Amino acid sequence: MKIDRRASLAAALAAMSAPVLPAAGAAGKPIQLHVDLEVAPGKEATLETNFRKIFEPTISRQPGFVEVKLMKFRKAMVGKGMPRFSYRLLISFKTEEQRMTWVASADHQRAWPALEAQLKGAKLVALLYDLV
Repeated sequence: MKIDRRASLAAALAAMSAPVLPAAGAAGKPIQLHVDLEVAPGKEATLETNFRKIFEPTISRQPGFVEVKLMKFRKAMVGKGMPRFSYRLLISFKTEEQRMTWVASADHQRAWPALEAQLKGAKLVALLYDLV
């Protein structure tokens, strides 16, 4: 089966930038986005370097930014885990609206491709959480 890289990339970007309506009573609450990344073989070091030198300094200047972390999967302690996704990016903002402003910014358009280029076929899973 042939993978349409453009279609996959378009779907991933749409999912990351799609407006999310806050749950009742959740307006203005902090959010955390978990992005599981399938990194292409041999591109792990470049991903980590680009995170530290490009992505982290850029996102940290954004209004409402709380924190960003890049974690490398070690092992599943309980259950199977998801070994296909070797890295997880955690992004926290004070509100979902502020995160969406970051996604729409020129800074994001410059910083995200530095990480995305290291992915295997633009494979990722993005999960949005409200902090309670």
